[in-house]
Amino acid sequence: MTQLEIRNLHVQADDKQILRGVDLLVKPHEIHALMGPNGSGKSTLANAIMGHPSLEVTEGQILFGGEDITAASPDERAQLGLFMAFQYPVAIPGVTIAKYLRTVMNAHRVARGEDEISLKEFRKTVEQAMALCKVPKTWSSRYLNDGFSGGEKKRLETLQLALQRPKTAILDETDSGLDIDALNTIAEGVNEVAREAGTSVLIITHYQRILHLVKPDRVSILFEGRVVQEGGPELVDRLEAEGYGWVEEQVAASA
Repeated sequence: MTQLEIRNLHVQADDKQILRGVDLLVKPHEIHALMGPNGSGKSTLANAIMGHPSLEVTEGQILFGGEDITAASPDERAQLGLFMAFQYPVAIPGVTIAKYLRTVMNAHRVARGEDEISLKEFRKTVEQAMALCKVPKTWSSRYLNDGFSGGEKKRLETLQLALQRPKTAILDETDSGLDIDALNTIAEGVNEVAREAGTSVLIITHYQRILHLVKPDRVSILFEGRVVQEGGPELVDRLEAEGYGWVEEQVAASA
């Protein structure tokens, strides 16, 4: 069974059609890269998968674990095991990271019919995840993303991934704006969670450098709102060598 399946997905925002029939499969335990130039619809697809209220699905389906979640709320999708690391994480002044993380963990536990996590267990679990993601313990008392650099925000997203261990994680341009040290740390955390928790990962990017560190099993290319090419890791090498010009030529030739 596929973990995440997108069937003929059409999505618009403010009456502007952005996705025009996306078909995509992400298998269990798979690392799947979705690449494409700026404006191809990558972030729109990520937000549509998570049920962003500003987007309207006009046609098609989103299935997760065989269940149709096209009309599900973002909360319901998260409780089923979908996770998204945002390209631009928002700051929430006044809410500490520790309080936020414990609230998220308890929400998932309650949805599974479990008791809320004890303070002792929470501290132990968070400290283990912080060590994995190279996040200082002192961050616990900081406000969520408030005054954080771009790299710090992305590291915090990876910490949340390590804590939640979802069935499928969508990483929306997690590599954007990172220096090489931050990129290595993020990649190490993603690889560890994928290996230990068996999390499927959909990496959305238009760069190639993260895909040398988090190696994809399969690669799809999104162009003008459609998946126009699929293959293995060799597609990453070709895009690195030739850019997206050949993709545009193939699309034009088949039109």
